[in-house]
Amino acid sequence: MMTVPVPGATVGVVGGGQLGRMLAEAASPLGVDVVVLDPTPDCPACPPAADQITAAFDDRDAIRELAERADVLTYEIELADPAVLADVSDEYDVPVHPSPGTLETIQDKLVQNRAFEDAGVPVPPFRAVDDADDLEAAFEAFGRPLMLKARTGGYDGRGNAPVESVAEARETFDGLDSMVAEKLVDFERELSVIAASGDGETATFPVAENVHEAEILRESVVPARTSERVREEATEVARDVLDALDGRGVFGVELFEVDGRILVNEIAPRPHNSGHYTIEGCHTSQFAQFARALCGLPLGDTTLRQPAVMANVLGDPEGAERPAELAGVSSALRDDRIALHWYGKRDVRPLRKMGHVTVVGDDRGELLMRARAARDALSFTPSNS
Repeated sequence: MMTVPVPGATVGVVGGGQLGRMLAEAASPLGVDVVVLDPTPDCPACPPAADQITAAFDDRDAIRELAERADVLTYEIELADPAVLADVSDEYDVPVHPSPGTLETIQDKLVQNRAFEDAGVPVPPFRAVDDADDLEAAFEAFGRPLMLKARTGGYDGRGNAPVESVAEARETFDGLDSMVAEKLVDFERELSVIAASGDGETATFPVAENVHEAEILRESVVPARTSERVREEATEVARDVLDALDGRGVFGVELFEVDGRILVNEIAPRPHNSGHYTIEGCHTSQFAQFARALCGLPLGDTTLRQPAVMANVLGDPEGAERPAELAGVSSALRDDRIALHWYGKRDVRPLRKMGHVTVVGDDRGELLMRARAARDALSFTPSNS
């Protein structure tokens, strides 16, 4: 059993975005400090985090400094380098959770799909693509259009696109090497499960139903508006995913519901946007669970307090990059059940995740309307209101 001094532990995090920010907020009541490593000075995780090391995500010397200061290392972004993390972990005898091997598996979508297929986890039919002939063979096998994904570097909706021809694929991507083609899934809804792996125990949060537009998550509705049988199967698949991965932590398991069955879409080896509802909606948030898991503490109760809806606050799709100035907060908070989470990013860009709102209550349809109304009251246009 791994033990760290709680209170008094320090968690070192590669990445200092909004996930690091919310982890630091959740870890603080446990007496756990968070130190983040991020290339952006005064990153969103500051000031909730105790300190920041300003350096690239794969800067070996900076990760050494992080290890010198931490009792356990983790990451909140898939751009961390698993080889560097593994070497530094050995050098300083500081554990990394989830394991660098898990990060390495998830960074490569082809490796991920093969690992899950070998473990009996249901995934869409897929093929490796390294040239035009491979892509034509995938069209022959899966039909048109199909989903083409970059094997590495793409996450949070990036690096993925449906294509109908080799020419379209070449227009969309820089090249056709190191890709994976998947059969385009005609899903009924997109679901996700936040799953936690602790010290000899696991836990899952209630199943979320996710609404995406232009590959960006817009809203999550919990419990998902599907049958209890489908929710149970989604939970079991999430547990199977945990069995196929190594190390403690919190994982976002993105799923498709297809004809009443479940397929795995992608895995995030960290807290996930679709789990933000847990802050207000559950007895233990995904971030408090993450802190518990990292420190080897017993996992918390994941029971849903009440149905919840989360809506992302995004930069205007057509807006130019500019300093972030949020307007309409008073209007959004006129609904006294609305919780606003602002990520502290200095600049707003098109469709950049700048914050989210959550509302809890009884009727999911009503909650969805209220969350949308609160989100739509917010803007990045200077206002006197």
